[in-house]
Amino acid sequence: MNNKLETMSNLFEGYEIRSVWNIEKEEYYFSVVDVISALTESNNPRKYWSVLKNR
Repeated sequence: MNNKLETMSNLFEGYEIRSVWNIEKEEYYFSVVDVISALTESNNPRKYWSVLKNR
């Protein structure tokens, strides 16, 4: 059984979105902060995510 996780970088309209492929589960996991940065063009996507989680 192979539990290796592979990290990949994808580009979305010029923004890099980090992702991890779980071979065992055959699923992608994406960085929420990178997705928020690409969608909102926020100067501080970590703060944006923090405020969003608290709401």
